[in-house]
Amino acid sequence: MALLLRRGAAVAARSLRAAAASSASTSIHRLPTAGSLGAAKVLPTTQLFLLETRRGFAKGKKSKNDSRGDTVEAAAPDIGPTVKSAATAQMETAVVALSRELSKLRTGRASPGMLDHIMVETADVKVGLNRLAVVSVLDSHTLSVMPYDPSTMKSIENAIASSPLGINPTPDGNRIIAPIPPLTKETMQALCKVVTKSAEDFKQSIRRARQKALDTIKKSSSSMPKDDIKRLEKEVEEMTKKFIKSAEDMCKAKEKEISAS
Repeated sequence: MALLLRRGAAVAARSLRAAAASSASTSIHRLPTAGSLGAAKVLPTTQLFLLETRRGFAKGKKSKNDSRGDTVEAAAPDIGPTVKSAATAQMETAVVALSRELSKLRTGRASPGMLDHIMVETADVKVGLNRLAVVSVLDSHTLSVMPYDPSTMKSIENAIASSPLGINPTPDGNRIIAPIPPLTKETMQALCKVVTKSAEDFKQSIRRARQKALDTIKKSSSSMPKDDIKRLEKEVEEMTKKFIKSAEDMCKAKEKEISAS
């Protein structure tokens, strides 16, 4: 009886060893899941390496897909308002400067602004005449200059007389009378040339503002739709034409004023 029991135990042991060997041979093809980490601990080193490699590949692939799905491209900023605002400010500055230059040119008709550029020296300091006196028109050929401070009257008179306007001022009580002499034909022609040159100089300033705006658009073209680029460039061109026309109209009006003197 004892012999039979020993033989039975030996057969059972061999069966268990055979089953364990069969399980080990097939486990290399069936990788354990995340819930069976305990089983993975008893796998041979080669099988563990294959397991981790396959898991790492799967994780890396998922991460790549997830990052691609979560990526959101930021919208390109709209530079249109900034570009147009900067260009408009520069072009307006050019037109204002042109108007100021043209007002300095003398014509045969009296104009309060024609004395604005005259600098008066008082107490070793040069000050614009329009800050020291009120200039008004008495008639089409005569200006009246009323100093705020009577003590500056002589200095103002000397400044007007030494200016290139060809005016001979005379004191009249608390004011100065400044008669505007008529222009000669030669003087008119010379003044018209000055107007033409001023027009070209300030139109160049307007064109430089245009080019600066177009350069800014070009630098940002890689992040803007082509339709938006063309639209913005067209708006800058139209703006440039408007300001150039404004400058030309001002110069034509000045030439007409000079010729009519």
